[in-house]
Amino acid sequence: MAEPTVPRLGTARRSRGRDALDMALVVPLQGPAGIFGPSCESCAALAVDEINAAGGVLGRELNLVPVDGGADPEAVATEVDALISAGAIEAVTGWHISAVREAVAPVIDGRVPYAYTALYEGGEHRPGLFLTGETPDLQLGPTLDWFAGTAGVRRWTIVGDDYVWPRRSAAVASRYLRRIGGTVCDEMYVPLGTTDFTDVLRRVERSGCEAVLMLLIGEDAVEFNRAFGAAGLDRDILRFSSLIEENVLLASGAESTRGLTTSAGYFEDLATSAGLDFAATYFRRFGDDAPVLNSLGESCYEGVRLLTELMRRAGSSAVPAMMSVADGLAYESPRGTVELRDRHLRQDVFLAVADGLSWDVVQQL
Repeated sequence: MAEPTVPRLGTARRSRGRDALDMALVVPLQGPAGIFGPSCESCAALAVDEINAAGGVLGRELNLVPVDGGADPEAVATEVDALISAGAIEAVTGWHISAVREAVAPVIDGRVPYAYTALYEGGEHRPGLFLTGETPDLQLGPTLDWFAGTAGVRRWTIVGDDYVWPRRSAAVASRYLRRIGGTVCDEMYVPLGTTDFTDVLRRVERSGCEAVLMLLIGEDAVEFNRAFGAAGLDRDILRFSSLIEENVLLASGAESTRGLTTSAGYFEDLATSAGLDFAATYFRRFGDDAPVLNSLGESCYEGVRLLTELMRRAGSSAVPAMMSVADGLAYESPRGTVELRDRHLRQDVFLAVADGLSWDVVQQL
């Protein structure tokens, strides 16, 4: 098979004067989340193609400036700060883990607009920060309700990476489970980059749970799934992850995906006209060997689109002007009709069950 086509993103070209609007794209190109990087770059590049073909934004060509969001969070923050201070970028977007957002957001400090595209734990309200990803009220809580009502599953063990998103999401899940008479049987966290889950799986098996809530990132989720299947735990215990997509599914292997579910605002196989049109456009642009099309990549398309829609509505790329017109902004996207409320994108979320190496979307939550 040929290597996937990955678009070459632009670099900041300060000598051009005002002929382009440069936007940093912060996506992981290394580490456990690096598996998502090519999909994120491709979808963001597609958004730029479409925007520039329609005349650009504010009368200017849009250009993406790549930043490796898989580096140490403080290093990412230092790079973004330097780009802003040099006048090399006028906006920031991209998918990266919450630990990176927690480092980057304070250094941006409202100087330029920042669209954070990852699903996250909720609670962000810093000026100039717009959030396109799924939040627990739309994704995690309804999923736990579905498991309780449809499958009778109320006993959960939580396995997560050890940083802010898994820990805060676990706290949200615990509160939801208490409301519906559920139980957290055990809760454990591993360092990012963990490959040996032997002890974790022993605890899962001893916990007496009916399902595992996986709050693991990228390659960590792959290693967990492989070990889970090899241990035969998939015969009796279900798995749900709110952050698992087509790359992780493929890397895990069909023999490791039995009883695995996820939820997201977008799937490549989502049978809506908007979703199908987006997939067709993506593969026409990048070919059959393009990076996998998934919710995380599409979120980067969403981040670029959202910022440009806000700039057009405000007539400016200045944060105060964009914030003043943000609430109630609605537009059509691959996720359907989306709307900004309190600077969070409200959207439909769908539940999917793994069918070998693909997702079978079974219900809107």
